[in-house]
Amino acid sequence: MDEHIRIGLSYPRVKLNTTYSFGIDDQEFVVAFETNFPEDFLDLVQQLRETEISMYTLQDTPIFSCVRVSPAEMLDHIG
Repeated sequence: MDEHIRIGLSYPRVKLNTTYSFGIDDQEFVVAFETNFPEDFLDLVQQLRETEISMYTLQDTPIFSCVRVSPAEMLDHIG
């Protein structure tokens, strides 16, 4: 985790949220990211996947991404 934290801090425009996931599934923790800069997010994830600890990852759950908008904006987008 120290290496992940160090790498995460080098991307100040990406907010990293980590929580333990006991009882959710078989993983040890869940990581969520928040940013308005997708290019930083992609670079961060790529760098995290190259860390030594990533060799011990048994399953990498797909990433879901979206753009945060207000409910009114969302209704405008869908018509």
